[in-house]
Amino acid sequence: MVSPGILLVDKPAGLTSHDVVARTRRALGTRKVGHAGTLDPMATGLLVIGVEGATRLLTYIVGADKTYEATIRLGQTTDTDDADGETLTEASVESWDSVTPDRVSAGIAALTGAISQVPSSVSAIKVDGRRAYDRVRAGEEVVLAARDVTVSRFDVIAERSGEGFLDLDVVVDCSSGTYIRSLARDLGAGLGVGGHLTALRRSRVGDFDVADAVMVDDVVETALLTPAAAAARVLDPMSVSAEEARDLRHGKRLTGQADRLMGSLAAAIDPDGVLVGVVERRGADLKSAMNMPEAAG
Repeated sequence: MVSPGILLVDKPAGLTSHDVVARTRRALGTRKVGHAGTLDPMATGLLVIGVEGATRLLTYIVGADKTYEATIRLGQTTDTDDADGETLTEASVESWDSVTPDRVSAGIAALTGAISQVPSSVSAIKVDGRRAYDRVRAGEEVVLAARDVTVSRFDVIAERSGEGFLDLDVVVDCSSGTYIRSLARDLGAGLGVGGHLTALRRSRVGDFDVADAVMVDDVVETALLTPAAAAARVLDPMSVSAEEARDLRHGKRLTGQADRLMGSLAAAIDPDGVLVGVVERRGADLKSAMNMPEAAG
């Protein structure tokens, strides 16, 4: 039986996140595999995958902030807000007259910080139980509600101009739930020339980096991070004694121990370096918010 753990995979273009999960199941010989955050088929980069009991940790990873490297093409819109869609509009020659470096910078500044963003209708968000992209493909018109997100970094690192378009290579640091396709769409709309995404790579999820990931064809059990090692990247680690570990596993509280927590949650790790689970405050006490299956490393 495969050991529980967290696997970092560098997803190639052309595969869905579900495809990567399916390949991981086959490679490791287990059905219990999940991931923390979908990547579109066009996108490449970091997928954080939970295996066996470590799937319980995905709840604490999925909300982490993320870093993306992307290319935004100004001058064209598509029906998916990315290069996989059909072209809807192309900017007129006259409309480019007002697209100055200062206006591009101002447009990016307007999309930086705490913003309200309407996700692309071709997204994995569920509407009445069905994915938005399934409804769109079925011919339905889908308009998703705006959501509050935070874009803490939106930097242009290179640009290339061509006939009827301007490509911007960008790096974006953002909160979970931010759609980079929507940033491309909204930047282009604000500049009056339209925009969509032509490339997207996720390089970071919280403290997990794509530089530490394996390719999908290289998935082996030895590539797994132990639950304890992975949890320590997501939460504050807290050492517990063997007796405290036993109490937590049995659902007992650690009486009067709440002051040991620096934040709202911590990863409880026993003397053998094994992740017991995630603990939280309950009044003056500590209690388990999530327990790992026993024998997890």
